[in-house]
Formats: sequence, C-alpha cells, structure tokens
Amino acid sequence: MTISSKNLSNNFQSQIENYSGRTFVIKYGGSIVNNLEAQKAFLEDIASFIKHGIKIILVHGGGPEINKWLKKTSIESRFLQGLRVTDKDTMEIVEMALSGNVNKKLSSALGAIGVNALGISGRDCKILIAKKSFAVDEKGSKIDIGYVGEVISVNSKVLINLLGIGILPVISPVATDGNGNAYNINADYAASSIASALNAEKLIILTDIPGVLKDINNPSSLISFLTPQLIEEYINEGFIDGGMIPKLRCCSKAIKGGAKNVHLIDGRENHALANELFSNSGTRISL
Repeated sequence: MTISSKNLSNNFQSQIENYSGRTFVIKYGGSIVNNLEAQKAFLEDIASFIKHGIKIILVHGGGPEINKWLKKTSIESRFLQGLRVTDKDTMEIVEMALSGNVNKKLSSALGAIGVNALGISGRDCKILIAKKSFAVDEKGSKIDIGYVGEVISVNSKVLINLLGIGILPVISPVATDGNGNAYNINADYAASSIASALNAEKLIILTDIPGVLKDINNPSSLISFLTPQLIEEYINEGFIDGGMIPKLRCCSKAIKGGAKNVHLIDGRENHALANELFSNSGTRISL
C-alpha cells in the first residue's frame, strides 16, 4: 500500500492516534541516504509523526561518507568480521564524518521542514557509554580492531528530557568510555541499546531490502513475523545467514532489553514509515 504525500490525512490520523505519546527509535541508513525522493518522503513522515504526538529518536549510520573521507585522506578502509578496523586516525575520520557531516545535514534537513531536531553525538552528555570491543578468531582468541566499542549503558534521562520539551534527538553512533576516548559503534546496535533503555514502542530499522527473506533472491519469501526464538531456529536451519545474523541478533537484544516491537522495513520505498503503520510491511519482531 503506497501513500502519497498529499494523503497523509484521514486514514493516517485515525491510525496514528493509537501511538500518540509513544516513543519510536528509528535507525536511518541504507539506500535511502542516496535516494533523494525517498529521503524527502521519510522526513515528511517524521514531521507527521511528531505532529500527531509520537516521540522520535533518530540514530544514523554513515559508512559511505566515512569511506569517502578515508579515501580522500589516503587511509585504507579495512574490515574484519564485518567490523571496521578503527585505529586512531580512522577514528578521527569516523567522528568527523558521522558527528560533523551526516549528523548536521540530517538535523538541518529536519529543521528546514519545521522539526525541532538537535544533532548530537553519543559522546555528548555520555549518552552512549561503551567498552572496547574485539573480533574473535576461530580459536576464540581476541583480535584488537582499535576504537570499536560495545554499548554498556545509555543516559536515558537526557533523551527523555529532550523528548519532553519537544526536541527530536538525532544521534551519531559515536560513544565514549567515560575517560574521553571515542568509540565507533555499529548504528544498529546503538539504536537497539537506546530502544531498550527507553522501552520504546517501536525500533524501526530502515534497510535496502523488503525485510527478512528466506531466499534473498525471492522477494515473495518475506518472513513477516519473528520472535527471538524463531530467529535462532532460522539461523540454525540456514534460512538466515551472512550479515543478517548480527542484524537480527541485534533486534533480539532490543526486544529482550525492553523494546516492544522491532520492524525491519524497506527504506527505498516512499513513505516507508507511514506505510509500515498501515500495512505492517517488512518484518516485525516481538515476543
């Protein structure tokens, strides 16, 4: 079901009133970043949600922007087990690209359509506290990958206060260890941690696929509903593999931590957020 930007009125209002006062955490990224039409529709949906009383927190990634600046500065991009190896120089580029560029462009775009958006880093007010994370080899030994972190706590009080005065926090996934060190955090996990800490009604992760597919080459093989238990069963059966495994385990962690629902939706579609409310498109995960 596709909703035009001119038609987010009667049906939309009757549906959205059910969520007034609830908190949605949205992870923004994927192909939508480079799709100007979908991006415009996404921002319109955010403005409509806020107008109808939904409290929104945006967490964004920025891999392509990081890669662009690493290339410009002749720093090699290296990955290990899907994690960006982040030495000191790379961390400076990561923070510049995420907190200084992507973050401000997104918060400014929201401001331009009347949303009180505040672009901040996970380091600000110690919103995201992290510990150093490691890759693990086949023997179970730790591999140092630099300034890559795992969120261990969220300063939910600051976020709740911002939401309470009508401000939409736009958060770059850069955390601190409390001693001034910056850590690169996977944006899905940052959003998951925040959704858990706030017991969010929804954690919505925008992807560049229709949802979780049993067959990646067959859109009709969409799995519309999952539980944490089903996720592990499908992983063991081989229906879920590759990069979808850590993404879905991240979703399971959000549910177990206190988020009520997680939705993986196709961010390439115009008004993907509004469509999700009407049709429950994509994949929903809950207990």
